[in-house]
Amino acid sequence: MDAVIIVEGTNDRIHLRKFLSEEIEILCTNGTLNAHRLERLIKQTVQKQIFIFTDNDIAGKEIRKSLAEAFPDAEHLYTKKEYAGVEGTPDEHIINQLEKSDLNEYILI
Repeated sequence: MDAVIIVEGTNDRIHLRKFLSEEIEILCTNGTLNAHRLERLIKQTVQKQIFIFTDNDIAGKEIRKSLAEAFPDAEHLYTKKEYAGVEGTPDEHIINQLEKSDLNEYILI
């Protein structure tokens, strides 16, 4: 599968990488998503299946909204409001979200 997961920050990518093989690329918005960064993400994801995994806070929801507009066919993974973002999401919940997105064969744990 030629797929990419887009997250907000480096700590999110580091946390998520523990669960996924290198076959799945993980890209960061690096916080606020501006036009330049969005254009770069679009170029990096041509012909790839896209997954969006952002925090469940105001900033994360805004980034998700912008990404969803740019990538209308993207699949969405969700964390819960009570978790401290993607990086603070418990292992079991992340694995559950990856399994729901049919990424089972790329899960390392």
